[in-house]
Amino acid sequence: MFKDIEHLVRLAAVMAIALIAFATMRALVVPRSFGEYGHYRGDAIAEIAARPVAFAGHDVCEACHIDVVEQKKQGKHVVVPCEACHGAQAKHADDPASVKPAKLDTAVVCARCHEANSAKPKGFPQVATADHAGGLACDICHQPHRPKIETPAATKPATEGKK
Repeated sequence: MFKDIEHLVRLAAVMAIALIAFATMRALVVPRSFGEYGHYRGDAIAEIAARPVAFAGHDVCEACHIDVVEQKKQGKHVVVPCEACHGAQAKHADDPASVKPAKLDTAVVCARCHEANSAKPKGFPQVATADHAGGLACDICHQPHRPKIETPAATKPATEGKK
């Protein structure tokens, strides 16, 4: 009955070695704080909290740049936080006199959101940047904080609005 049990003993020995190897590797590789807060590494929270602050926050930007706030209120970018386009500005907020934000390349920044893509909602303003402006920067025609192109009253045809 047990004359050919030798191969089962070998299989059990291989499985035991594999299990011991797995447990040893897991103990060496997986951090001790793993699983402290669910399926996460617990020490990550303290590491992230220790990083320097990079973003100033929308309220800090608005406190100094009141003119921009007024322009944004007139356009659809009113809901877009400043640092979404201008990048992290905590250093500028801490020392505005010596830390000046870089001039934005509007052709790149605007394309992040407005490049034509069939996955975007139909009502969202989209352009094929390669064809739209012939290589000109967006801020030639659009004021970034209030991007709608507004025709000055002097250039409107005299018949416009009359019936």
